[in-house]
Amino acid sequence: MNEQTEERLLDLLCKQAVHGLTNEELNEFRSTEGTFESSVDLASLEMTAAAIAISAVPANDTLPDHLKAGILAQADEYFAAQNNANSPAMTSVRQTGKPSMPIWGWLGWGAAAAASLLLIVNIWNSKPADIAVNTATQSPIPERLSPAQMRDRFMAAVPSSEMVKAEWGQGNVANLAVSGDVVWSDKMQEGYLRFTNLPKNDTSQYTYQLWIFDENQDPKTPIDGGIFDVNADGEIIIPITAKLHARGAKAFAITMEKPGGVMVSDRSKIVTLGSVKPNQA
Repeated sequence: MNEQTEERLLDLLCKQAVHGLTNEELNEFRSTEGTFESSVDLASLEMTAAAIAISAVPANDTLPDHLKAGILAQADEYFAAQNNANSPAMTSVRQTGKPSMPIWGWLGWGAAAAASLLLIVNIWNSKPADIAVNTATQSPIPERLSPAQMRDRFMAAVPSSEMVKAEWGQGNVANLAVSGDVVWSDKMQEGYLRFTNLPKNDTSQYTYQLWIFDENQDPKTPIDGGIFDVNADGEIIIPITAKLHARGAKAFAITMEKPGGVMVSDRSKIVTLGSVKPNQA
């Protein structure tokens, strides 16, 4: 039997052990049975093929009934043949017979494969609870929320008494009518900007930057609330990323700055400005 035939035979045996063969494949397989020196060789090869095939089965899957039955039956046949092989007559045949073909050179571990498969069957049947626990205790994938969902969660979690809110008004840039609001919590150091009609910006020319004016910061150097770009029409929501803790916010401003933002704004292009109402301060 040449190497190509051997490889094809291994493929058929793997399919037979795990999935079963089609009629055409079964006829092809049966046509090769005459090439075996003994039924022991065939049993060894089938057990080896099953070992190779089962190595790809996920550990938390149920062992298929037909595969379980096939493994147990083939193991019984294999070990019965091994016992017969230990008799003086078989020993004599092995010593005087012709050398095995190349495919049998690596089948010496057939007994180990059979024992391993029986161990796998035992583990499969006796450890379902452990498998279930391991699956259940895996860390869940963190939920990824959109800015709008993050704002909704923030609005639901923060009491109105702890929330600062301001509506956007006119800045010093002509022909802009931006609307929306800003919400902020000193306790959580978290907040969100909401805009409608804020124009999309050319990121190579400028970016938008938030400034927070609070009761502890010099009005000449308000707190940098982060930069952002707009690439969509309609309502947009931007999380605030304050560089310093903001306490007692009085006003918020959005300016147009060079790409990357600035440390201190000259406020020559204020897109929109929102002042906190006295009863919300």
